[in-house]
Amino acid sequence: MWTRACIFDLDGVIVDTAKYHFLSWKRLTDDLGIIFTENNNERLKGVSRMASLDIILEIGNKKLTVSEKKELADLKNKWYVERIARMTPQEILPGVLKFINELKSNKIKIALGSASRNTPLILDRVGLNNIFDAVADGNIVNKAKPDPEVFLKAAGLIGVETGRCVVFEDALAGVEAALNAGMICIGIGDKSILKDAHLVVRGLYEMDLNKLISLEKNLGYEQLI
Repeated sequence: MWTRACIFDLDGVIVDTAKYHFLSWKRLTDDLGIIFTENNNERLKGVSRMASLDIILEIGNKKLTVSEKKELADLKNKWYVERIARMTPQEILPGVLKFINELKSNKIKIALGSASRNTPLILDRVGLNNIFDAVADGNIVNKAKPDPEVFLKAAGLIGVETGRCVVFEDALAGVEAALNAGMICIGIGDKSILKDAHLVVRGLYEMDLNKLISLEKNLGYEQLI
């Protein structure tokens, strides 16, 4: 195989925390008098907390000071943490464990690449603390997707060159980040939104090693032992 590592986004790929983000942002926008829909929420996927708040303020045509924005972002995060603190292993998305275990049994390294600073809490609540070879998250990464920093950091932590990494992403910004890092990208979700990904599946339950090998062949990568 050409692939030596798979890097997974967390929200929407490993677990479905998008609903908790939406409910927390909706509570905040209701307080601010901003109309915020689930379609609006799509723009926030894979984006950092402060960048998400900037998008929301743009939607509502509101301007706030830096200190006001920090206060609101912290408040949203407080509400979000209260929700994810009640997560359980049952919230791991279908196919995740089966696919990751197949990769590990074939000596393919796995890493997490997420903008979320709450990654450690989520992994703890769903029982995935020790499954990844490395975790690059918002606690060690400064630049938001589509900047490739999070994926480059993940590849560095596991010692795999970027060109031999495959990223799994559910957000447009994340797909762009993976491509900017020079990595193969498999989108999780809607083909019409994630059209720039090399392959799009509905969830990791549609993935297996044979499908990954087939993608490598379609992209013209050399088969290496």
